[in-house]
Amino acid sequence: MLENYYRELVCFLNAKLGNRQVAEDVVHDAYVRVLERSSDTPIEQPRAFLYRTALNLVIDGHRRNALRQVEPLDVLDAEERFASCSPHADHDHGQRLELLERALAELPPACRNSFLLRKLDGLTHLQIAERLCISRALVEKHIVNAMKHCRVRMREWEAH
Repeated sequence: MLENYYRELVCFLNAKLGNRQVAEDVVHDAYVRVLERSSDTPIEQPRAFLYRTALNLVIDGHRRNALRQVEPLDVLDAEERFASCSPHADHDHGQRLELLERALAELPPACRNSFLLRKLDGLTHLQIAERLCISRALVEKHIVNAMKHCRVRMREWEAH
């Protein structure tokens, strides 16, 4: 049901943001948020709910960027030095990376490849579809499914 709104929402956000890749990333995140919501209450207006979720993500992103731009560069440099010096933080980051690799390894090859080509190589959905010889709609579904799977599995593993 929600998949029906994917392209429509990407076009809407692309018009607002002026960047198709950013719009696609926001829509992916919105889908994951909606799919992972913990409430058992059915969504009465899925299209409106999905749009509101996506717009909230855009607003949150603008707020984060605005805060980053206000901070002086020397503060950001100091934070970077402290963040990279902590052996505990490096170990934790390494463990999370291992969990992510495990989750990705559980995915079917086309799903995993679609996700990696998008997130690591920055290819568009159309470029991925051409490279993997599948439809653009299938690429979109693969990426959403991969994101959902990785988030669910990482939460499960981190809880134990």
